[in-house]
Amino acid sequence: MDDPIWDLPVRGPLPAEPDPALVAGLSRISSATACAKLHAQGIRRTFVEGPLPLARGQKIAGRVRTLQFMPQREDIASGLGQEYVERHTALWAVLEEVRPGDVLVVQAYGSAYTGCFGDMLVRYFKGKGGAGIVVDGRIRDLPRVAELDVPIWSTGATPHYASQAELFPWAYDVPVAVGGALALPGDLLVADDDGAVVVPRRRAESVIEAAAEHEQWERYSRARIEDGGALSDYYPLTPQTRAEYEQWREAKES
Repeated sequence: MDDPIWDLPVRGPLPAEPDPALVAGLSRISSATACAKLHAQGIRRTFVEGPLPLARGQKIAGRVRTLQFMPQREDIASGLGQEYVERHTALWAVLEEVRPGDVLVVQAYGSAYTGCFGDMLVRYFKGKGGAGIVVDGRIRDLPRVAELDVPIWSTGATPHYASQAELFPWAYDVPVAVGGALALPGDLLVADDDGAVVVPRRRAESVIEAAAEHEQWERYSRARIEDGGALSDYYPLTPQTRAEYEQWREAKES
């Protein structure tokens, strides 16, 4: 028998466990705020374009674990045999490695023909304690998956299994390109109804601090606008209205 052309699955190092305080802090921040605060720090491509929430009203924050699909090449790997082949791929392997609170981020090139997850795999992911899945591709078994109440962001549904078309589960815990954003294993991710945003681990603390101040003055501005204040005065704050806000904040803290 010929030696394999490439050893699969490819596996990167297990990322370090996140600081629970950072995850908790990010869980209180919207994806829009996280995206804006990262942009202010010069980190511009953090929005995962394409995947939408399977169900409205869900929100997650957690450590990024990654799964990378690659184009099929039949001399290395193909989708023939369905799960009998897939059980030896990165797709099965990463699910065995998922830890409670992990967010699985999947590179699938927005493929309409690759059902990256279905009922059984999402069910297993839930049992492992995963926080949610963000996949730049599609899922299958939509009615059963919806019943599992696992937060999922995807580009839609398909009847195909994961390796039925042009892609194959290749690697996990490696850098991935997902919806135009780079996600590294061990990054953090926030996702809600506005979409998913990758938060670099080293930026998480500064994002949380900036977001706390931002959301506090937005609450003040929202109240003033509801009272009839001018949008141009209160969003964003002018030097004059910021002085009002500072007085309001000091009164609340005293």
